[in-house]
Amino acid sequence: MSDPYLYPGSEILKNKQNVRDQELLNDIEANFVGLRIKSLMENPMDGDYDFAHLCKIHHWIFQDVFEWAGMPRIINIEKPELALSGLSVEYSDYRDIQSDAQRVLDNMRSVKWYELDDKSMANEFSKHMAQLWRTHGFREGNTRTVVTFCCLFARSNKIPLEPALFEKHSTYVRSALVAASAIFKDLGDRSNLCYLKKIVLDSMIQAREKERPKTIKDKLVVAQIEADRFNAKRMTERDIADSNKYDRGR
Repeated sequence: MSDPYLYPGSEILKNKQNVRDQELLNDIEANFVGLRIKSLMENPMDGDYDFAHLCKIHHWIFQDVFEWAGMPRIINIEKPELALSGLSVEYSDYRDIQSDAQRVLDNMRSVKWYELDDKSMANEFSKHMAQLWRTHGFREGNTRTVVTFCCLFARSNKIPLEPALFEKHSTYVRSALVAASAIFKDLGDRSNLCYLKKIVLDSMIQAREKERPKTIKDKLVVAQIEADRFNAKRMTERDIADSNKYDRGR
């Protein structure tokens, strides 16, 4: 079956700008997508962090580039990976995308995140992120969508996470997701979660460090306010005392 997402006789995805040059398309896509992700992180859309929410996020991010943004892929795909010596991750069959992704998301939402220490939290978060990514629900843009979705999920569930670290090391993140998803029907489970868990844990540490100065600053502000109130009260009491003394003096 030919790939209906590609221009005939090419490996270039059909796009709203009708660009047939891959490098130019990459640049256009990066610009549009970068702005969309930034706006989404600043103003998260409402949702239940279910499959429908995932699709809405994909649509928001890629709406300027692809007509099919937000729609699950309708074909099976393979992508040779250098990290797997040319093998492809075995993504979900296109007919199972919704059920596979929803199962991961149901499990993800059932975790009592507030009960976990940082290492356990990083392990659980990495595991669910990789499982969601492995479904590869869309023809293109899965890594950016899943990472954005998971960062928003983390914020919603008060999981400390610094999204900028994933953006800065996007190539590493994708390779880490590949390594965590290397599960094959014939070769067995060759997955390795440690790379993804490392950057997730580092992101959590950065988020906590980012919060700490704010907490100290807030405490100093509060302390200053209390000091000002105390001094104002003393001055008022002194003024009253002085006034009474003055009156007595008269």
